[in-house]
Amino acid sequence: MSVLDQIAYFQGRRDEVPNQELARKLVKARDRQGVREIAENLWNENANVQADCIKVLDEVGALEPKMIAPYADSFLKLLAGKNNRLVWGAMDALSAIAALEADAIFKHTAALENAIEHGSVITRDKGIKTLAIVAAHKEAYRKRIFPFLLHHLETCRSQDVPQHSESTLVAVNGKNKNEFIRILEKRLPNMPASRATRIKRVIKSALAK
Repeated sequence: MSVLDQIAYFQGRRDEVPNQELARKLVKARDRQGVREIAENLWNENANVQADCIKVLDEVGALEPKMIAPYADSFLKLLAGKNNRLVWGAMDALSAIAALEADAIFKHTAALENAIEHGSVITRDKGIKTLAIVAAHKEAYRKRIFPFLLHHLETCRSQDVPQHSESTLVAVNGKNKNEFIRILEKRLPNMPASRATRIKRVIKSALAK
């Protein structure tokens, strides 16, 4: 049985369990050829196969990012597509490999920003995480990306501020922490207690940088 035959669609299943099991099997066996077969089928003509394949790759990335790092270009290409499942799945994969492929991802900063601004909740969550990790990689990257992250924190939905500020924290340093803290403090008054607690924790961490 080929690796592709083991995805949920070819097992006659509509749940994600076969995809999760396959991912664990690929990681355990360090089966890079199998991962390649799955990655190649991100472009399969069947949308169900595509969806299963991005799920497998996301699961592999969560367990062993290095095994999906060679497919950064594929994930970046998917961001421009209209299939929402593939877009947020690709962004999830990119967030897993951002530290490994920061140079490659940085070249597509504008595409990530566009996906964040027009994408789903998951796309935004994973996109902010990805950009922050890339920004932390080099000062030049931080200079380009951090203003976008700040603007996002200033204008995003109140329920997104805690998680997105936590994700952005990795890109905060002594040079930019004051502006970061200023924006978070500006948003605090309208936050319910649970969100405010998380944001105050982020501020405390930023002050220590």
